Amino acid sequence: MTDLSSPKLAIAGSADEVAAPTDTVAATAGRPAAATDCATRPPSLWSSRDYLAWWTGNTVSALGTSLSTFAYPLVVLFATGSVTKAGEIGSANLIGMLVSMLWGGALADRVSRRAILIAGPLLQAVLLGGVATLVSLHRIDVPVLALAALLSGIVAAVVLGPSMPALRRIVPRDQLPAASAQAQARDMVVQLLGGPVGGFLFAIARALPFAADAVSYLFAAAGAALIRQPLGPDKTEHVASSVSRDIADGFRFIRHQPFLRLVVIFGAVVNLTSTTYLLLLTALVKFRGGGPTEIGSLIAVAVAGQLAGTIAGPALLRKLGARQMLCLALWCYTVSIPAVAVVPHLWQIAVILLLSSVSAGPMLIVVQSYSTRMVPDKYTGRVSAVARFCIYALMWAGPLLAGGLAALFGIRGGMAALLVLALPLTIVVQLSKATSVLRLPLKEVPEAALPDRLRPADTASAPSRQAEAALPDGAK
Repeated sequence: MTDLSSPKLAIAGSADEVAAPTDTVAATAGRPAAATDCATRPPSLWSSRDYLAWWTGNTVSALGTSLSTFAYPLVVLFATGSVTKAGEIGSANLIGMLVSMLWGGALADRVSRRAILIAGPLLQAVLLGGVATLVSLHRIDVPVLALAALLSGIVAAVVLGPSMPALRRIVPRDQLPAASAQAQARDMVVQLLGGPVGGFLFAIARALPFAADAVSYLFAAAGAALIRQPLGPDKTEHVASSVSRDIADGFRFIRHQPFLRLVVIFGAVVNLTSTTYLLLLTALVKFRGGGPTEIGSLIAVAVAGQLAGTIAGPALLRKLGARQMLCLALWCYTVSIPAVAVVPHLWQIAVILLLSSVSAGPMLIVVQSYSTRMVPDKYTGRVSAVARFCIYALMWAGPLLAGGLAALFGIRGGMAALLVLALPLTIVVQLSKATSVLRLPLKEVPEAALPDRLRPADTASAPSRQAEAALPDGAK
């Protein structure tokens, strides 16, 4: 399982072979295939110039990020030999994202989204260009690199704010699952390529991965600039309020929507357990005689499994339905935790990781598509930022939890102890009435009614009640 929200790789497209089948997910995620055999296939996303501009810029930028992410710890390790100092870079980046994530979402509903999507990557290009220069001059100062990672995280989170609202302007709502599936497939491919390509560039010159990432941000800025569709927010959407009030509105909106509330809670727990699980898995493989190659191979197997699940997602969703797919994915993840701790051979671990990862792709399509569908456009920025902040909020504790569990119970016992978090979560999701909204086909899911605090005075009655009436019992 991977985290539910990717920092820079959040929303764009992927391979052409993914686009065709996923275009039908919106109409079929909540019903059997027989009910949609005669449905009209919408135009391919690849026929949209705006989507191509978005996809190209974000794909190049995503590959650049994978290169620098691979190279950052290597630079510090080669210069200092300290694993702890290498870890400080990643922590600094995550802290920077958490600091500005909420503000980025509020800004996306107040100022030009296009301006943020252009200016942010340009600032990132300057930061990564500075890191490339320092590395090329052999001036490896860990505090300076940590500061650059912190600032990069701050800017990245601000850019994430308008990403989903802008995509909603580019992609028809019924095709959001296609865009989501393509983004996931793209991210998986990028993760598979990032290590080998980053290692090749690093071997040539240690500054090359950072320079490549700096150039990749220019593609992201150019892609946003070439989009012809207005990205908002519209002037009519603006309501005079403070940024802090907008952030509070995002929390309030999620608190009043059972499905969104459930997504935030289970997303935070899954990310915490996944981060802990990955570190314990690394220690387990090392304990059994595996080295970096074996560890990297297992991670590649998990990524490949999720890629396969993303490609097969539309067929799985048509067969099982959205709610069943979500529950199945969580059960696969939960069962895989003790299974990995028990099996004696690395190839058996690889098989378990492959099977559990296949279900993760369709699960993320379900969560992202239904969540996006429920949020009104003018609140998407702040609500997405609040949800992302909550989902990321516990990740920093994963490595600490892994160390504590290993110290108390050993590596195998520590992995088994994760069931204390994973099993109750899976049972809660299985039994929760909040998931009843997943029984509806995506195109029939109405926008969620606004809490009274957020409703304009002249729209606080009939339309809101009509939207609430369209939801199944338990999803209101």
